[in-house]
Amino acid sequence: MSCFSNCLLCPRGCGADRRHHPGFCGAPATLRAARAGLHFWEEPCISGTRGSGAVFFSGCNLKCRFCQNYELSHHCAGKPLSVHRLADIFLELQQQGAHNINLVTPTIYTPLIRQALLQCKNRLHVPVVYNCGGYESSQALRDLQGLIDIFMPDIKFFNPMLSAKYCSAPDYFERCTDAIDTMLQLTGPPVMDNDGLLKSGVLIRHLVMPGCYRDSLQILDWLDTQYPSHPFLLSLMRQYVPCGDLRDYPELNRRVTSYEYERVTDRAADLGFTGYTQERTAADTDFIPVFDGSGI
Repeated sequence: MSCFSNCLLCPRGCGADRRHHPGFCGAPATLRAARAGLHFWEEPCISGTRGSGAVFFSGCNLKCRFCQNYELSHHCAGKPLSVHRLADIFLELQQQGAHNINLVTPTIYTPLIRQALLQCKNRLHVPVVYNCGGYESSQALRDLQGLIDIFMPDIKFFNPMLSAKYCSAPDYFERCTDAIDTMLQLTGPPVMDNDGLLKSGVLIRHLVMPGCYRDSLQILDWLDTQYPSHPFLLSLMRQYVPCGDLRDYPELNRRVTSYEYERVTDRAADLGFTGYTQERTAADTDFIPVFDGSGI
């Protein structure tokens, strides 16, 4: 596809000709994924009782130093697959009882995912979730209009010095918040079904990081000021565990303290956000999937 000959699919705009060599994201011009199956460790409104039908795509346009899916994001672990096979996987996950189709780190493959959804959307009877790191092109998101029901972006950092240090993206907050604006325009406020499952809308995630709780507070204050009606769900995650290569980032080589996490959740409660928090037990590597190519 021509979009991969000078790739501008994400805000990084690296211009790589992915037909011949990967760009910053490490991904080729063809689909690649590392796992597809029922996933039970998302928010309750996503995983429900039967699980979310998660497809974990290979590569990433952020490559966070602390990524819990390091082999997937940094080493592009996984298997190649065709657009037709991806459409079949979506239908297979639905047949297995998935509450939704969960596209995990889909950003760098959006034109191909769009083709797969167009092939099978009329046979899908569950919502499609766009589960991303937040570093998105608003135009690429608009190209998916009518195909995505739920957007589930991270909002990782407010301070450009932090996003530059840990994600090589000093413009992260600006790009992420532009993308969230677009997502809210495309879906509107959250709509739940009678079982408490999310049918449409935006669920914003924020991972509280070691030593960064003040940055988290700035994110919450900004969201409250920018969107006083809170037209989204908010998930404050406590699941950080040291992963990846942290030799140059010793400050990240620990879990988040109760003080740090509770400062953030207390502020969210004071501001009146609706959504989810996590217990201390969420910070466990047992919740990280095995990327063995199963289901692909």
